Amino acid sequence: MTVLAHMSDLHLDGGSAAADRVRSVVDHLAGLPGRVDAVLVTGDLADHGTEEEYREARAALAPLRDRYRVLTCPGNHDSRPEYRAFLLGLPTGTDPVNEVHEIDGVRVLMCDSSIPGRSEGELAPATLHWLDTTLAAAQDQPAFVALHHPPVPLGLPYLDRIGLREPQALADVLARHPQVAAVLCGHAHTAATTSFAGRPLVCAPGIASTALPPWEQGPDDSWKTHQAPPALTFHLFHNGHLTSHVRAL
Repeated sequence: MTVLAHMSDLHLDGGSAAADRVRSVVDHLAGLPGRVDAVLVTGDLADHGTEEEYREARAALAPLRDRYRVLTCPGNHDSRPEYRAFLLGLPTGTDPVNEVHEIDGVRVLMCDSSIPGRSEGELAPATLHWLDTTLAAAQDQPAFVALHHPPVPLGLPYLDRIGLREPQALADVLARHPQVAAVLCGHAHTAATTSFAGRPLVCAPGIASTALPPWEQGPDDSWKTHQAPPALTFHLFHNGHLTSHVRAL
């Protein structure tokens, strides 16, 4: 049995609003009476991609790193050079940041779907090749593919316009690798479940804010609200079966 805690869209910006909401989620995870096997953060850790914001994110996540493995991937608000240097402690660079992790016999592939300077997402040819070859190297191990941008519309007009470009390219890769149990994403600032390429697609709720679907918006409402509580998702994978639990805090 593998349990993954999935959080997304921290949007840390040096202010107290996002920091307080992130802290409530981190405190909850750090104080769990039981353990999870890893914590996934699917992008937009920073709001402007600055050095200071990544130092803030690193400090905010430190209580989790003391207890769990913390896996991250960039989102559209992240900046690859600063993300590499000040969050991961790696040499700076502009290439996509893709990482594979093995968690208790399950592989988690954290993919960079960001396009520098753009809000929408795309998996670059190099990322698609990495994803294909990395999955091919361990065809007998269950795997999760995680990225920031949802590859399907979720019924949120503003966010659907800035989702993943050319999702068929990802679907083509997944078709060659039946061991992929699910696709996990963020970006939408709402908990959502659907399917993609014949697999479950689970979108984590936002921490910094929550997106409202059209039928919940009044004439004066923004598409997002800071009034809803921050939340995260727990994914339980057991005997090839995925169950996801959303926890609002």
